[in-house]
Amino acid sequence: MRIFIFALLLAPFLAAHAQPRVVPVQRQTDDIGSWQLSCFSDPMTDRKTCTLQHRLWIEEPQNGVGGLRLEVLNRHSQLVPALAVRNLTVETAMRGLMALTATAQVRFDGNPMMEFPCGLEGRAVVCAPRADQAVAAGAQLAAANTVLIRIRATGPFPTQGPTEAVALDLDQTSKALERALGQIADSTPRPGTSWTGGDMMEMFDRLRNLGEQLQR
Repeated sequence: MRIFIFALLLAPFLAAHAQPRVVPVQRQTDDIGSWQLSCFSDPMTDRKTCTLQHRLWIEEPQNGVGGLRLEVLNRHSQLVPALAVRNLTVETAMRGLMALTATAQVRFDGNPMMEFPCGLEGRAVVCAPRADQAVAAGAQLAAANTVLIRIRATGPFPTQGPTEAVALDLDQTSKALERALGQIADSTPRPGTSWTGGDMMEMFDRLRNLGEQLQR
């Protein structure tokens, strides 16, 4: 009887300290040659988000933040290669804002080098082909065995580089692209949703003009 009474008295205390269950995001990862296709399903909407990345980091993240990696993005209705530094903190995002004059130099096999301008997109710095580069970059990616990568920046960059060319071997890229087709959502930035070096110069000009007007 005493145990029963004790349990009744204890029940409100236990209920007050109970915690809701966390529903984990469903994740599926497939390795395809040198590539990794990862898909996540939101338990609230069942919406699936997929990313295709090279299995090797160009630069490892520090404490789960940053890190430079070769990715495949859906830009301008074309699957294209890109370099991305994701999951930036506020501090590293500010450094990323100062890195908008940077470019990623990319060369597939013996093709001419291409330069991808870098921009700040949300909490990521992304170096991706321009619209007029998209078709050529996608075709070279699909056929290449090796890619050379180098970062050229005149100011701070969220990661250390690489400032010297590094090589990544590519394997079963066509198969990986075929698997990813239709699963990678279009991430072409809409006007006003990303920062570029030109945007920064325009912003600085506007601030300078505003300061001059206030001084009059």
